Amino acid sequence: MISRRVFLRDSAVVLSAFGTSPLWFASASAQGLANSQSTRKKILVVLFQRGAADGLNTIVPYGDPNYRALRPTIALPVPGAPNGVMDLDGYFGLHPGLSALKNLWDRQMFAVVEATGSPDFGRSHFESQAYVESGTSAVKTEDGWLNRAMRIDSSPASAFRIVSMGPQLPLTLRGEAMATSVGALGNIQVGAPVSKVFEKMYRASVDPVLNTVSGEAFAMLRRVERITADTNKPAATAQYGSGEVGKGLSQIARMIQSDLGVEAAFVDIGGWDHHTNESSLLPSLLNSLATACSAFCRDLGDRMNDIVMVTISEFGRTAFENGNGGTDHGHGNLMMVIGGPVRGGKVYGEWPGLAANQLFQGRDLAVTTDYRDVLGEILTKHMGAQSLENVFPNYAVHKTLGLIRS
Repeated sequence: MISRRVFLRDSAVVLSAFGTSPLWFASASAQGLANSQSTRKKILVVLFQRGAADGLNTIVPYGDPNYRALRPTIALPVPGAPNGVMDLDGYFGLHPGLSALKNLWDRQMFAVVEATGSPDFGRSHFESQAYVESGTSAVKTEDGWLNRAMRIDSSPASAFRIVSMGPQLPLTLRGEAMATSVGALGNIQVGAPVSKVFEKMYRASVDPVLNTVSGEAFAMLRRVERITADTNKPAATAQYGSGEVGKGLSQIARMIQSDLGVEAAFVDIGGWDHHTNESSLLPSLLNSLATACSAFCRDLGDRMNDIVMVTISEFGRTAFENGNGGTDHGHGNLMMVIGGPVRGGKVYGEWPGLAANQLFQGRDLAVTTDYRDVLGEILTKHMGAQSLENVFPNYAVHKTLGLIRS
């Protein structure tokens, strides 16, 4: 006979790779099996460009007469010139490294919100990341805005309802709603001999609750193992690339395709702090991002009608280049939004301009759209959030861009 204490101890061994409570995982797995087989829910994927991405050289305001004067050596050429940007609307252009996203722009699945950011301007990576992930201004919370947004929904949850691709759970996903940090899908498999031993032990339990819950938990584990099977590998046309964003998005796609109940996912993308040699470093990062996002959309096909992806960074870079071929910590930035529900093929937001009297503190792109307004519209129009009062404490989302189809 197996005691409840032994069940808990051995469950912890089997399920520790999930980075979550074994009893919660078992219970959530049981609920998720039934839930994932019912109606499909909306999904939000957040891509955090950690390190402060240079928005001005990502979606390039080549039509602003001050852009080139501020960046005499790192400004990108105009459309049509060698290595020039790809025109979007006659004023803004796509960095050549993002060329894989042009097709999504033409299909109106990709949009940009310019001059976004937080009202904070401390320019500290640590503090600004904490504020943005908290969904606050000048206040760090113990939980994140996305966790609070998902906590509102009281529907049956899958163990993979809220997932982060990485070894640690980011602040964005911490809180009361249980989230799972997955370093790699292969790490959460249970070998067949071990799995059979534990499953036999659980089935021998005389406790009907533990017996039922453990059975459902192992059913979920078997579903996870099937994700690595050939039938669940990316489509032949979906080449994600080898970077961290490609690996993260490919695994998220496989979880979605396997109906594991994913509703919110988070991918950390580091390496955006380019104080030097930006012209050599930025293209490869943008190429990895664009390649992975494009592959994700091809891989999921019609399921993209239920998915929105959004990029965010803690702040932007200085409008002018420094003496080392790079840029320093700035203020205003941009957010890219991709998905079937997106009214794409358009640049949103109010462009403040790059003239000396238009720059924030005489050095940075000004913020004209709070990042929480963008996230708020996605949460309400796409995810169905009824209230944002607790998602963004002490901030009332007041701007609707028309970015998301109702």
